[in-house]
Amino acid sequence: MCGRGPHGKWTLLGLRSKDRLTPKDGIVYDTVMARQVVIDPNVFVSALRSRSGTSHRLLLLLGRADFEINVSVSLILEYEDAAKRMAREVGLTHAGIDCVIDYICRVANRHPINFLWRPHLKDPGDDHVLELAAQAECKYIVANNVRDFAGAERFGIRVVTPKEFIRITGEGR
Repeated sequence: MCGRGPHGKWTLLGLRSKDRLTPKDGIVYDTVMARQVVIDPNVFVSALRSRSGTSHRLLLLLGRADFEINVSVSLILEYEDAAKRMAREVGLTHAGIDCVIDYICRVANRHPINFLWRPHLKDPGDDHVLELAAQAECKYIVANNVRDFAGAERFGIRVVTPKEFIRITGEGR
């Protein structure tokens, strides 16, 4: 409850303005916005190929770190297609890949793509990733092929490697 306390100072839940809220006081909100990100399919594939790399570490942080992944139907279909083509190579079954894809869909922000700005990038296959990042108002695209996204900065989007992004989030400690 809000109101003036006995000494004329505004209070919230019986706390004076000079008091600090802690989790013991009840609900405390962290007002830091999660970083919005799109993960390029090449990072997803790298994560499946090597469990010791930063791409794999990035996938392990999904749903737990201070960033949120954004997906579209076309991006999920590309993740699935690439993963199932190499399933045997990485020791996964199609059912196992479906579980990974389902988890990504569960923790991700899902977006319809309402516009097509093609072509914008030198590889037309990457345009849907840029369109999703713009639609979702992402600050980052995480990709291994950073140079392929030259021009993303016109949309206020920074393209970084998985290693750079983990360092930015502070999860690299």
